[in-house]
Amino acid sequence: MARAQHRQRMNDMDETSPRRRFADAAREERPDLALLCLLMGMVADDGLDEAGIDEAQIELDRLAGEVPFAPGGPAAWADALARVLGERYGFRGSAADYRRLDSSLLHQVLRRRSGLPILLSLVWMEVGRRAGAPVYGVALPGHFVVGFGDPYGDHVLADPFDGGRRLSGEDAALLVSGVTGAPPEPSVLGPADPLDIMLRILNNVRAWAAARPERTNVQLWAVELALLLPSHPARLRYERAQLLVERGDFLTGARELEEYAEVVGVMEPEAAEAVRRQAHAARARLN
Repeated sequence: MARAQHRQRMNDMDETSPRRRFADAAREERPDLALLCLLMGMVADDGLDEAGIDEAQIELDRLAGEVPFAPGGPAAWADALARVLGERYGFRGSAADYRRLDSSLLHQVLRRRSGLPILLSLVWMEVGRRAGAPVYGVALPGHFVVGFGDPYGDHVLADPFDGGRRLSGEDAALLVSGVTGAPPEPSVLGPADPLDIMLRILNNVRAWAAARPERTNVQLWAVELALLLPSHPARLRYERAQLLVERGDFLTGARELEEYAEVVGVMEPEAAEAVRRQAHAARARLN
């Protein structure tokens, strides 16, 4: 059912649309995270066009050109990126960034030089990769950072939200324990998968919009892009159906609620029945 729905959504999209291109890019053997974020930006911002995407990619290339090539080991790479991005160009975050949708949009983060930890980390990763740095993303709970070097050997961590400040093991443990109440598991410190990073960015957008009832349009496109990723939580289909009903598309929302009920019915019959009642109530609102 899920694969059939994906095929139908793909068939319904123009091949040149940002959503279709996002879906195609997410299924590449090596997904281009910067491109995925910029295509998300096209969905979010009508003012971002092909020229704007090119400008963002050129800016990442330009910044990479200012990083010294092969300055040394992991610590030297981390310091080199911090000098260029954190000190010279002032990329860093603040509490106010959590209140702005722009803080999750790569083209706006490049323009403002400020954003959420995960988007600033993305800038560090993309600039570092272009400069030849052994850089990777580290998805700490509640606070995304970057690593340099061998994630399972000699490496250092840095916090782009704090201008690229290097993190000790104790610093990282405090960041994690502040969210989870426990020290970090070794797996948390490994490289984050690009599509997992993309899903986390979309989850941030969903959370931002969910706190603002007037922005259900933003929550809807964030859910719909997440559903285009090869792997995503099944419950996103339920969230999309609820949003459609909330926005007045009762028929489509009811149909998707019923389809979701079929999916969960085998394992959770009571939950499925509750969803079917929601679908019935949505159809009743058509009368």
